[in-house]
Amino acid sequence: MSQIASKPFTGRHMALILVGFFAVVIAVNMLLATLASTSFTGVVVENSYVASQHFNRWLDEARAEDRLGWKAAVRRADDGHLTIELAGVSGAAQVSGDAWHPLGRAPDRVLRFAPDGEGGYRSLEAVPAGRWRIRIEVRAEGRRWRTEETVG
Repeated sequence: MSQIASKPFTGRHMALILVGFFAVVIAVNMLLATLASTSFTGVVVENSYVASQHFNRWLDEARAEDRLGWKAAVRRADDGHLTIELAGVSGAAQVSGDAWHPLGRAPDRVLRFAPDGEGGYRSLEAVPAGRWRIRIEVRAEGRRWRTEETVG
């Protein structure tokens, strides 16, 4: 029988294994850190203490808005303008809002709306194709109502 000559495992082999292992770990950490820091800034509110002081008031306002029973259906037309159909709102309403890209890849856009003559509202500004979160504020009947919808 023939025997295969094997080289002994030395300290040099161990050093190369350790350097390779840590090089992979560091490379993966750098990649994940870069992806995390470029996709979400981590800022939800500018000052969390100030936000905490207003939290209960915000909950009360949200409950009051829910009791109104108003609903909004938002659609993006082929020309990029948004249309909003309001349900439960009687009379004329003032509609405003803004559009923001969920991942922050595009700048926020302030939206103004005008009645479209068919009972709905149409944005005066076009919104580019893609997925957008639309914050809508409606003022009617002496009340204010806010909602968020996804378009795209």
